Amino acid sequence: MGFLRLGMISFGGALPLSRRMMVEREGWLDGEEFAELLGLCQFLPGGNIINMSVAVGMKFRGPRGALAALLGMITVPAIVVVLLGIIYDQFRNDVYVQHLFAGLAAAASGLMIAMGIKVARPLLRDKPALAMACLSFVVIALARFPLLYGMVGLTLASAALVIWRRRK
Repeated sequence: MGFLRLGMISFGGALPLSRRMMVEREGWLDGEEFAELLGLCQFLPGGNIINMSVAVGMKFRGPRGALAALLGMITVPAIVVVLLGIIYDQFRNDVYVQHLFAGLAAAASGLMIAMGIKVARPLLRDKPALAMACLSFVVIALARFPLLYGMVGLTLASAALVIWRRRK
């Protein structure tokens, strides 16, 4: 039911609202677990929040929970997207509709920045994790390595860091 509610209210910005639901309101995950699961879900193909809904559903209710969370997360947005696509096709050249979408993009950007800050907070206590996050930003955003090569390299670097930390 939580993912159904999330799917109904989070059109265009599910990730920030999902953190609020899973960590702050429901307590299904703590901040660190959310950040780790988000990292894994970003690496997997598909939408981050879709992957996360499946992982959390699986954690609490097994395959049935994963399916229920997935369907809850995608059913309402899929219907809304189809309906909005039909409407947008009729009015896409209207200047007011173009301004509306520009405003929605700005709001979604603000939500993503706020969520990024919340997700980064647990990393501040874990210096190696913070270093990997910074390295990821440099490799992908600044150096513009192709995503596949960057993710493979960062995965290997992260695994080496974990092995090194366990030996200490």
